[in-house]
Amino acid sequence: MKAHLITYGCQMNEYDSHLVESQLVSFGADMVGSIDEADFVLINTCAVRGKPVDKIRSLLGDLRKQKQQRPLVVGMMGCLAQLEEGQQIARKFEVDVLLGPGSLLDIGRALEANERFWGLQFKDELHAHIPPPPAGKLQAHLTIMRGCDHHCTYCIVPTTRGPQVSRHPDDILRELDMQLAAGVQEVTLLGQNVNAYGVDQGAKLAGYPSFADLLRRVGRSGVRRIKFTTSHPMNFTEDVAAAMSETPAVCEFVHLPVQSGSSRVLRRMAREYTREKYLGHIADIKKHLPKVVLATDIIVGFPGETEEDFQETLSLYDEVGYDSAYMFIYSPRPGTPSYKHFADLPRELKTERLQRLIVKQKEWSARKNAAKVGTVQEVLLRGNAHDSGFLEGHTRGNHPTVVPKAVGASGPGLYHARIEHATPHMLYGRLIGADGQDLPELPRFNPEAAALSSPLQLA
Repeated sequence: MKAHLITYGCQMNEYDSHLVESQLVSFGADMVGSIDEADFVLINTCAVRGKPVDKIRSLLGDLRKQKQQRPLVVGMMGCLAQLEEGQQIARKFEVDVLLGPGSLLDIGRALEANERFWGLQFKDELHAHIPPPPAGKLQAHLTIMRGCDHHCTYCIVPTTRGPQVSRHPDDILRELDMQLAAGVQEVTLLGQNVNAYGVDQGAKLAGYPSFADLLRRVGRSGVRRIKFTTSHPMNFTEDVAAAMSETPAVCEFVHLPVQSGSSRVLRRMAREYTREKYLGHIADIKKHLPKVVLATDIIVGFPGETEEDFQETLSLYDEVGYDSAYMFIYSPRPGTPSYKHFADLPRELKTERLQRLIVKQKEWSARKNAAKVGTVQEVLLRGNAHDSGFLEGHTRGNHPTVVPKAVGASGPGLYHARIEHATPHMLYGRLIGADGQDLPELPRFNPEAAALSSPLQLA
């Protein structure tokens, strides 16, 4: 069997795709790089907003046409598969395999069934399963929990991924050891709400550390860099900021979604904190991590948001001084309380507010990135940039960074770079050695320039 896997959505989906891909390979599948080469196409879906759903619907329409022309098995997995909306789409587009986020290990049974297979149960076996480490990669994701116990009025995740289940710390550390043995140098701990780790459905789990103590344990493993996502402000504690400060491997980067700067809107969202409470967390973080890089999520145009509410979001952005932000227009999702009970705002109004917020974000990102010019940053370089004479990667603060290849630094690895130029979205620099001096750049071959400088001699 030749299989092709397409992933939409978050880092949790990327981890799940790796898990399922490793299962497919263990069953003898040959993973291929395109739909045209495959006889089994599996789509890992996202249902958080309407736009990814539209893309998936369009892709399934194309795949249905291909099924009429050649033997092809089509599967859907992930959040959309768990919803009635996704199941209706699966029926319409003749999807053969449907796996919810809790039934990923059923992929083998699904392929053996030789008929339509739907697996939508939340199974405990998934939490103890340890997939093989990613081959040849310096970065890896590591799931520490699944599901969510919060019920924000706009969010479909508690329905698609179920209640929170924390993985046993021994399983987490075992998987981490396997990743380190495979050469991983940066690990990102994943969960819908990592700060609530070890407290499931309101109950503290015996033998489970707090998230702050889990960070300390992971930091003693020998891993070079640790990141985590996502944090919910309701469960964020000062001890997490203290653990970050005490643990050298933990990167000085915090992604703390605020969603709105208005306490009134936050209450309608059921976020369980106020503007003031959120700013208190930011103060704790900055106290322990003076050079912290801060990122957030913001929803623009939530039902009932007034111009005054939106101005509070803009003022909070200035008060915090975020380095970056993921900004979205509110997208009504069937099955959520906000979809059932709140009237949506006009699209034009939401779009206009988003554009104003983007202007604010670019101003702050430009200012923050410009301050990095002249500094030395540790960068994890993943591989070639668009131009093969350059490498791309990111700093400890998650800034995308591009540098020219240099002597002794022509491939993936952890290096230091002196930043020479910045845009709102990118840092550019040169690699330096242990002595702080620039490493000699490798020559870059330009075929057009070579042809002009050395014209062929005519006979």
